[in-house]
Amino acid sequence: MWYKDIEFANPEFLYLLLILPLIGVWYWYRHGRDTAEIQISDTGSFESTPKSLRQYLHYSLYVLRIIAIGLLIMALARPQSSTSRQNITVEGIDIVMALDVSGSMLAQDLKPDRLSAAKEVGIEFISQRPNDRFGLVIFSGETFTQCPLTTDQSIVVQLMKEVRSGMIEDGTAIGDGLATAVNRLKSSKAVSKVIILLTDGVNNMGALDPVSSAEIARLYGIRIYTIGVGTEGLAPFPVQTPFGTEIRQVEVNIDEQLLQQVARMTDGRYFRATNNRELRDIYNEIDQLEKSKIDVTEFRRKSEEFFPLALLAFVLLTLEALLRQTVFRSTP
Repeated sequence: MWYKDIEFANPEFLYLLLILPLIGVWYWYRHGRDTAEIQISDTGSFESTPKSLRQYLHYSLYVLRIIAIGLLIMALARPQSSTSRQNITVEGIDIVMALDVSGSMLAQDLKPDRLSAAKEVGIEFISQRPNDRFGLVIFSGETFTQCPLTTDQSIVVQLMKEVRSGMIEDGTAIGDGLATAVNRLKSSKAVSKVIILLTDGVNNMGALDPVSSAEIARLYGIRIYTIGVGTEGLAPFPVQTPFGTEIRQVEVNIDEQLLQQVARMTDGRYFRATNNRELRDIYNEIDQLEKSKIDVTEFRRKSEEFFPLALLAFVLLTLEALLRQTVFRSTP
């Protein structure tokens, strides 16, 4: 529509529209009681005479003039329409989440347990980044790719929901988990390549040590954020006994020095999460640290739109003049 995205180059002229009601009041005061004078003894015989259409439309001439004046004032304010276009280039980030699924991840210092909390917060993190590709690697005593890099985040979320402890041999092969994640990212052309490694233990299995995996990641320009999850000291852990499941306190052992070294080698950061809130805060901080690059080029063009208003005003004034000299012509 013509009236969409309209701006006025000289909006101060719009204040002149305030005179239109004043003109209307003046006209009513000046002509509202105009009546013809006739010298007859009684006008009663004229009272039942119906008014003609010409009489009803007598004031339309003035209405046409008022509208024309209003249109001319708006034309003086120079209405302009804007045409804009944006070219947006999004350079996403490739992120592989390496998740520890060892038996110790069932400890209940995070609610309902470490693994469930990690999955829940991880899914929230994925949903906040629609422009990025995600992959999922799980590890314990072994490692495998649960989901390769993909832009279909619904697939990543669904496969993360299916992760559970006991899927593979128990243990903590941090080095192998990192190596598998690096393998998924090494050929990526993304502007930034990131691994988020979450574990609650000490590297005790696997063919590669974590430092060697970190060296390989650095060669490929991959940044590693490491998260140690678990409380300080003891944590409640479900243990199967002949009498059912019992909750026992077990010692928390996280190799923080190793995780710090891995992160530092790749220009990443190490975080420690001892509860659900801290884990969520950590993912929010990573979200702020790793932002997609967005280039926006804006093109804007303005067009003058006063001509239709001026033309319509001219037509109304011409119509008023014609009607005044024809249909509504009066003789002195």
